[in-house]
Amino acid sequence: MDISIHASFLPHDDPDASLAFYRDALGFEVRTDVGQGKMRWITVGPVGQPGTSILLAPPTADPGITDDERRVIAEMMAKGTYGWILLATGDVDDTFEKVQASGAEVVQEPTDQPYGIRDCAFRDPAGNMVRIQERG
Repeated sequence: MDISIHASFLPHDDPDASLAFYRDALGFEVRTDVGQGKMRWITVGPVGQPGTSILLAPPTADPGITDDERRVIAEMMAKGTYGWILLATGDVDDTFEKVQASGAEVVQEPTDQPYGIRDCAFRDPAGNMVRIQERG
């Protein structure tokens, strides 16, 4: 089989703040931005990698979601337990400095993990965990 990852999905509750984080702090390009207000679907991705994207989407746009489910999603997003993504870079320390300088919420400074990975972590404006590891 020939299968690749085309897109991953992360929720947002403030499209402008999420756009600023992924575009300005991480340097991703904006590929699409449709909808209006808080009901926007924004596709971003690494420059030079058009086949890999992240879709930032309103998490409760599905009309089949109940009010209780909306409440649980909002609570999980506030705690940072609803969505996460793992990114990779050639220099995690340099990347950390640039993302931190943007004002992003730092969860973990660059650390050599006991399992052989050097990584750091941030929360995006919606509370999603964004871990960045150094390519080996």
